[in-house]
Order: sequence, then structure tokens, then C-alpha cells
Amino acid sequence: MSLRLLLPPEGVKDLLASWPDQPRVYERGRTKVDEAMSLDHFTELIETGCVPPDEIAVIKAGPSNRTAFLTNGRTDPTKLSRLRDQGYTIRFGNMQRWLPAFHRISQDIQQETGYSNYMHAFLTPAGEQGLLHHWDQQMAVIVQVAGTKTWQLWKPPVEAPMREYQESFRVWREEFIPMWEAAGPDLTVELTAGQTLLLPRGWVHNPHALDQEQPSLHLTFAIRERTPLWLAEQLIARAIEEPDFRRILLPAHLELPALVDQLRDTRQALTSFLSKLDMTEMAQRTRLAALTELEYTT
Repeated sequence: MSLRLLLPPEGVKDLLASWPDQPRVYERGRTKVDEAMSLDHFTELIETGCVPPDEIAVIKAGPSNRTAFLTNGRTDPTKLSRLRDQGYTIRFGNMQRWLPAFHRISQDIQQETGYSNYMHAFLTPAGEQGLLHHWDQQMAVIVQVAGTKTWQLWKPPVEAPMREYQESFRVWREEFIPMWEAAGPDLTVELTAGQTLLLPRGWVHNPHALDQEQPSLHLTFAIRERTPLWLAEQLIARAIEEPDFRRILLPAHLELPALVDQLRDTRQALTSFLSKLDMTEMAQRTRLAALTELEYTT
């Protein structure tokens, strides 16, 4: 079970049984995941330039930069090393796409949960900060591999964000950070090597290594929870098999007031279609999709 590489047995039980909505810290110890992306391995990837350029970002107390480390469109190890030495956080993204060990972990997690997922690694130099305050759209399992990182956490300002809906940068207001800083964090976690933080979706986090004398390396395993909306999409997807749902709507049908009638007729047809579906067959199809679908359907 790959989740046991990220969490101790009680943490795996908590995650699968209740899917916590409050942050929790667990003592993980060292596992194979620490070996798969150790500080030495991360440094080697920086110094060889072997990471796909599309999966690299450099960040320093603000938005990420996706081009400062490139030469002729390729990863330049000299530039990347210099940026690290200048205090930039280096993020290697989507490791499940280009590192076999993490690809296998990702597949196993999806088999265990039914959720697709992705994996990032963040190296933050001592005394520095990468990303500023923000919230994410899915559960994050934060695995601290080396050093210590401070996580200032605030309760979710929006309810159950997902996909593009209620993404922090889409609904951002200038007063957010001053407001949070004035109130102070609801929780502060000093995450050390061998520990894991469960960070539920929507929780504001401001991670940094500003008070540290050693670099921090952590891995983020982002697990995309399935929702009733996802189930509804699985049901509706079958409608494409019916010719009436594939007929052409004329331009005039998309104008008012004709569009009102088209929507009403389609709602009625969809209700009738859904009522006739075999739920046992749909459950089998949906279970297969849960285990194999890698991204959201949007």
C-alpha cells in the first residue's frame, strides 16, 4: 500500500475512514519515498538539468517563474543552480509523469482510494520562502524529507473549493493577506524531516523556511477527491450514446426565447434517460473510471 509510504498506519486509517477536514501531523519516520527523492537526488537533478522544463518552477515570496532557468527552451543547470543559490524555491512538478518510482506510487494510491493524484517536490533554501498565502483544491499529503518547514494555517475562507470553482487566485482580494496576518494563524506547524502533514482542501497556508539554517525539502502528494458532481458527470456521459442528444442545435435555438424551450426539453429528456440506466452496470463503469481516470473531466 503506497499510502503507508506517506503515513503511519493510524494516518492511513484516518485518511481512508474519515478523510479529515482538519490538519493533522503524523510521525512517519523514513520510508522508500524519502529515498526516491532525497536531498542529494534533488540536488543531482538540479545540477544535471534532467528535469523536463515544463515541470519546473522557481519561486521567491511570490508567483512562480517558468522561464528564468531556460536556455533555448531547455533546462539550464547552471541557471537553475544559480537561482537556488539566490534563495529561490525550486519546484519539480508532476513527478508521477517522469519518474518511474513516483508513477508507481501514484498508480497505487489511485487503486487504494479511487482518486487521481499528482506529486510535486519543493526545495526551499534556508532563510527563504517560495509560495505565499493561498489555498488548494484537494487534500494535500505533505511529506517532509529534509530540514524543517513552517506552515502557518488559517481555516478555509470558502467552502469546499474544487477544480476552477473558488480557486484562490480566481477569487483573490487584496485585503486577504493583511487580514490573515492581523488575525494570526489558526494553527502553526513546524514540520520536520520524518513527519507528514495532512492539509485538507481550502485551508489557507503560508509555508516558509525563514527561521531555518538548513534547506527544506518536502513532497506534496495532492489527491483529487471524487465528488457527487463527478458521479453526475459519469451518469450524463452515457447520454452521448443516444442519437437525440447528438442532434444539431440550430443557431436560432441558442437565442431567446427559443433557448428556454430547448433547455426545458433537454432537461426532460435527460431525466427520462437517467431513469432508465442500469445502476449496477453504471457502478461497474464508474468504478473502472475511478481507478483509471487521471484527470478531472471539465
